[in-house]
Amino acid sequence: MALMDFIKKQFIDILEWTESGDGTLAWRFPMADNEIQYGGSLTVRESQMAVFVNEGKVADVFGPGMYKLTTQTLPVLTYLKNWDKLFESPFKSDVYFFSTRQQIDRRWGTTQPVTIRDKDFGAVRLRAFGNYAYRIADPKLFHTAISGTRDRYTVEDLDGQLRGLMLQHISDAVAGSGIPFLDLAANQIEFAKQLQAATAEEFGKLGLVLESVTVQNVSLPEELQKILDQKIGMGMVGGDMARFMQYQTAQSIPKFAESAGQGGGGVVGDAMGLGAGVALGQVMAQQLQGGLLGASPAAAAAAAQAAQAAPPVGLKPDEVMATIEKLADLKAKGILTDEEFSSKKAELLKKLI
Repeated sequence: MALMDFIKKQFIDILEWTESGDGTLAWRFPMADNEIQYGGSLTVRESQMAVFVNEGKVADVFGPGMYKLTTQTLPVLTYLKNWDKLFESPFKSDVYFFSTRQQIDRRWGTTQPVTIRDKDFGAVRLRAFGNYAYRIADPKLFHTAISGTRDRYTVEDLDGQLRGLMLQHISDAVAGSGIPFLDLAANQIEFAKQLQAATAEEFGKLGLVLESVTVQNVSLPEELQKILDQKIGMGMVGGDMARFMQYQTAQSIPKFAESAGQGGGGVVGDAMGLGAGVALGQVMAQQLQGGLLGASPAAAAAAAQAAQAAPPVGLKPDEVMATIEKLADLKAKGILTDEEFSSKKAELLKKLI
């Protein structure tokens, strides 16, 4: 019976793995009860590594290339099996192939807001998502720590663990970047670099290299988003108070239109208020710069009279055109008549600097 088993047994003389592109990270060569022919060939392609495992212990590791399997090319396995120099018989060993190419476009993201600490706002809740890429760098460590004796181990099997590591280090990345919380959305590249640096060591413990991290979006809480919008608005006007008030006036145009459409104040009066609001902002800015807010009531009254008596403040062409375009939208929606629009446009054109 033993002789018949020996006759039926096949001896493997070529060991290789052709990846199928299905996201496999580790694959065990199907040995069944067969043995490897002494002097057989091992082919390890580019972006692959191969590992021989003897009775649960990792033996020899091979990088890309073609190898003839002898005691010279299998020194660790030779030691573990106590082969002598004349050994030339078939032998048994588990052989695992590993893909070392980059696994790209892996997704990470916060399923729930992550609480972090900020020097300006204390504890805040953050949402973010992006991509990352990694590859196997140490197949021996990956085998012992992750894939083990499974016939096949895929990127999907590992995704949950790696995504958890990314999220675990978001707070460390924010702290390490030194970027104020309100500026995170505008500094996503630096945030991504810090997230990669904070997480790379944990990937290394699994035999992996974290090649890259991207941050595609950072979502702030609604109340902080409003503050950020105001900050952006100030940045658009260069911090100039007069221009900022002009910006706020332009932002309020939709509210004027909505109020008018619901039967609110007079449409003509609202439209005039929009056009005059720009000039009003300039007058108020001049008052602020002159320190009138801290002056005596008599001085403030005199300044108010002077502002009323002053000739209309000229407007820049781009400011006039922006206001006219807003009024044109009101006309297109039927809120302003053609006559009202023409009248207000003529008045605005007279205010050109």
